[in-house]
Amino acid sequence: MKLLKSHKTFEGKTEFWSHPSSTTKTEMKFSTFIPDGEIRGCLIWLSGLTCTEENFITKAGAQKYLSERKLMVIAPDTSPRGLNLPGEHDSYDFGSGASFYVNATVKPYSDHYKMYDYINEELYSLIKSEFKVSKISIFGHSMGGHGALVIGLKNPGKYQSISAFSPIVNPILAPWGVKAFTGYLGEDKSAWKSYDATELVKAGNKHPAKILIHQGTHDEFLIRELLTTHLMDAASEVNQEIEIVFPDGYDHSYYFISSFMEEHIRHHGKYLS
Repeated sequence: MKLLKSHKTFEGKTEFWSHPSSTTKTEMKFSTFIPDGEIRGCLIWLSGLTCTEENFITKAGAQKYLSERKLMVIAPDTSPRGLNLPGEHDSYDFGSGASFYVNATVKPYSDHYKMYDYINEELYSLIKSEFKVSKISIFGHSMGGHGALVIGLKNPGKYQSISAFSPIVNPILAPWGVKAFTGYLGEDKSAWKSYDATELVKAGNKHPAKILIHQGTHDEFLIRELLTTHLMDAASEVNQEIEIVFPDGYDHSYYFISSFMEEHIRHHGKYLS
């Protein structure tokens, strides 16, 4: 790993890193906040469409609450970079900055866009080996909320808890998801279901901890892309404990995320302490 920048923050450190990834076969970047002293656990944050490793760590206002609970956070970039694959940079919702945290099976994306394995295997192992932290939870926003739900539900033994802001909970029925899954996974829609939180819950994938979701009522993507009630209904059918909060008047932005960040860190703190 290479340390790129370091800033003292709430007696801890906000830092930016890069490392060569054996999974994506590219240089990957991530940011961290590491509290002073003992580290009780680590949160993996997955960002949304168009984001990099910088959005969360600079906008979410998480460091104060993490410092108080002796938790670190690691926020990876949202896709491999520097590849210039055909069509990779043509739109904001596919390709660069838009991996959807899947393992692509369609060429040429299948050679590098293996973000599910990058998060769940390589980054997870890096947290344990390089930062010496054993308890890990996962959360995210929008596309990253989708990623956090899918990874957490498929690996309940690895992650202590899951939460999300404005997640895409049923991507096989959302225009963003349909476009991305077609490009990364091909036309066989049966393969899409393994990356869909609502379908995973329906199929019996459950997490022992209560899942927390915040979804603003004035989110412009709520009805067409996020489909929050689909997951609510599926969780009710299989008795997956879930708390979905609909704060009135909030949108899809980091202004919304920062308003409720303390609640999410408190939620994970219960399972990581």
